[in-house]
Amino acid sequence: MMHCIAIDDEPLALKQIAAYIQRTPFLKLAASCRSATEAMALLKDEPADLLFVDINMPDLNGLDFVRALTVKPLVIFTTAYSEYALEGYKVDATDYLLKPVSYADFLRASEKAYAQFRLIRAAAEHVDDMAQNHLFVRSDYRTLRIDTGDILYIESMSEYVRIYMAGGVKPVTTLGSLKAYAEKLPVASFMRVHRSYIVNLNRITAVERRSIILDGGCSIPIGEMYEENFKNYLASRLLS
Repeated sequence: MMHCIAIDDEPLALKQIAAYIQRTPFLKLAASCRSATEAMALLKDEPADLLFVDINMPDLNGLDFVRALTVKPLVIFTTAYSEYALEGYKVDATDYLLKPVSYADFLRASEKAYAQFRLIRAAAEHVDDMAQNHLFVRSDYRTLRIDTGDILYIESMSEYVRIYMAGGVKPVTTLGSLKAYAEKLPVASFMRVHRSYIVNLNRITAVERRSIILDGGCSIPIGEMYEENFKNYLASRLLS
């Protein structure tokens, strides 16, 4: 769902756009503003995904308002003057609606914006996923890249951690804490199971009483304060 702000100095036009937003399932009306300056102040505290902006407004017109934004949401301009269409596209507007705006035209422009919104969000999620596929650590005066999928477990050693990897690769010792690594590693694949250990859940081969067996046969104890969380994870994937 896209959070929208409607901006128009004409009360009837503003009311119509707000009603159209509320009528559209994938849109949510965050606010209605009677001026660009009011909207600019609002955006400092209330980020929006999509703006419906009237071009012809006193004090600060819609075009200058959008140009002044540091963080630019998607924009659909509305105006009674068709000659402004080209100017609207020069500031990367998604679409342009000529007043009086019909709901059919509004819906067409909104669907176009929603398609762009989903593409932008999917791209951002892909970048986040890629960022979690590996990490860089400093060890022995070098910066090493470690693919997270290769990690078996991480052990705390006072102010250091030791990262153990699959395939007999030599463990890597680096400055850091388990808490910091727990925050960086993808939560779907890694879990802290002991005050001294984080394990790669995808590398578990068996669970024996209060121990986790990983690839290669290494055994990791399950700490008492982490046991319930691990049992819940295990129960969510148990078939029988």
